[in-house]
Amino acid sequence: MENTVLILGASGKVGTHAAETFAHAGWRVRRYDRRAGNMVAAATGASVIVNGLNPPRYHDWARTIPAITRQVIDAARASGAMVIVPGNVYNFGERGGEWSEATPQAATTRKGLIRRTMEEAYRASGVQTLILRAGNFIDPYRNGDVMSLLLMRHIDRGKLTCAGDPRATQAYCYLPDWARAALELANRRLSLDLFEDVPFPGHSFTVEELRDVVSEYLQRPIQLANFPWWVMIALAPCWELAREMLELRYLWSTPHTLSGEKFARLLPEFRATACKQVMLAGLPSKLLRQQTLAGSVVGEAHFG
Repeated sequence: MENTVLILGASGKVGTHAAETFAHAGWRVRRYDRRAGNMVAAATGASVIVNGLNPPRYHDWARTIPAITRQVIDAARASGAMVIVPGNVYNFGERGGEWSEATPQAATTRKGLIRRTMEEAYRASGVQTLILRAGNFIDPYRNGDVMSLLLMRHIDRGKLTCAGDPRATQAYCYLPDWARAALELANRRLSLDLFEDVPFPGHSFTVEELRDVVSEYLQRPIQLANFPWWVMIALAPCWELAREMLELRYLWSTPHTLSGEKFARLLPEFRATACKQVMLAGLPSKLLRQQTLAGSVVGEAHFG
């Protein structure tokens, strides 16, 4: 019998890769159009709901996230579908280290508290839910991810932008890998608990390590440039996005990784994309073309 997945936010980073991956695996993919409004009707007959909905540019999280959560829970109850949520690391607060499903969620920011409350609502709902928690998204399509918006925004000038401590290890998530993991766990949903918090280990590296890999690939020195936080501070009183970004500034200097222990137990045969390939996936296509013409070896990387 053909499985059906409902993708919420199908044009976003998570939704795009989830839709491609589930479709390639033979699932019937249904893309939710929020203009249609009736999520319960859209979920009829679905086995899985992938919740890729997020308020754009962090707008009005306190109101929008709970509203989305209620809609998704209602749709899952009506359809009997499992919900897959791309969790993040805001829940853990400012104490660095290796974060796992057992790590106390000591959120210190408003957005961290909102996300923690959201997850508690799923846990209490009785709806089968998988929180597939990940670090910074890396999207080979450069769809507003951390590489295109921040780290490599000036790479054509030979600069990587650093928003904090360049020696602080950060957790990153290559979205095609996250989507593959979501698919494999969806296929095993009958063996999962009603509520699963699964850290997706992805890859972890520092901005300095990223610079070294990019410099070697481009065959020229790459400089580190500090993100202009002073601009965000100046604009915060009148610009919502600046205020929201400032709230998460601490993460860029908080060394952290995501534990892979539970993930390996659930998906022992999963193989992530090579770290160097993931690090280079954020390069603009014009730089990739230049390197190809110059005879540089791209290797096995897929830059989609």
